[in-house]
Amino acid sequence: MANQEIDHAFTARSKTGASFEPTYAGALSFMRRKYTKDVKGADAVVWGIPFDAAVTNRPGARFGPQAIRRASAILDNDPQYPFSRDLFEHLSVVDYGDCLLDSGNHQKTPGTIEREAAKILKSGAFLLTLGGDHFVTWPLLKAHAAIHGPLALVQFDAHQDTWPDDGKRIDHGSFVARAVKEGIIDPDRSIQIGIRTHAPDTFGIKILYGHEVEEMRASDIAYAIVERTGGKKTYLTFDIDCLDPAFAPGTGTPVSGGPSSAKMLSTLRQLGQIDIVGADIVEVAPAYDHADITAIAGSIIAMHYLGLLAERKARLDELSNGNPAAVNHAHGI
Repeated sequence: MANQEIDHAFTARSKTGASFEPTYAGALSFMRRKYTKDVKGADAVVWGIPFDAAVTNRPGARFGPQAIRRASAILDNDPQYPFSRDLFEHLSVVDYGDCLLDSGNHQKTPGTIEREAAKILKSGAFLLTLGGDHFVTWPLLKAHAAIHGPLALVQFDAHQDTWPDDGKRIDHGSFVARAVKEGIIDPDRSIQIGIRTHAPDTFGIKILYGHEVEEMRASDIAYAIVERTGGKKTYLTFDIDCLDPAFAPGTGTPVSGGPSSAKMLSTLRQLGQIDIVGADIVEVAPAYDHADITAIAGSIIAMHYLGLLAERKARLDELSNGNPAAVNHAHGI
């Protein structure tokens, strides 16, 4: 205890390393990462977008980043399951705080998000975003596509989000349609998992419906995702309402008949070979939550993104050191 410090989010001297402070106390950054706007040298940047003016049912996702950060405190210190490692031993991660938005002028919101995201991405860091409603994924996709070109989209969701869009709507249910029409995502390499509603158009995106996911093993779902994305640079977005309300009641548009958090986390765990260039977790609305069930699920999903990133960094480090096993792994041997 003599060498421990409290409020690691502010007192940390490095962008790596665990915090070793009580899980029930201290400043609540995401997994106790250092709060800073200095992203130089960071492998990943965690960023919150507290926006929910685009919802079509219950509001409250503007409080999602706060809830996810709070729930994530318990994930630091011990080796993170199921990755069997301290993710932050070699992976440099910072918490960039939240996006500042004008609550009285929502038409400025997408531009503000896109510009700030582009600024972060310019550093070369991986951007992990905590929403916010699902509209925030639209400007995030634009910022990532500006660097990587048209992206494969892997979308865990109860909704297709392909409703008609005139290019101006502030609507969490139409951003996918807009992304296809504007060439931001490649529908032939995109897939939606857990869909339990119908929209007028699929735009050619492959869909694994809720009832299909129920009958599939996590390994089969992961295989379908890997096969569909086909090695293309991929953006991964997880709407928490993909999960059944039993596992995620704290969301704006819950739909029964969804998968468990265990199955979806197992699926995420098996996506290490996908070239994920950006990711988000959205639609956590803590006002409808119970005992932080939804926030905990959201925080662990976000941690899985970082876990996959830590493993990829470890493989690249081994490759650079000429490790034959790592070379074979990189080539799928």
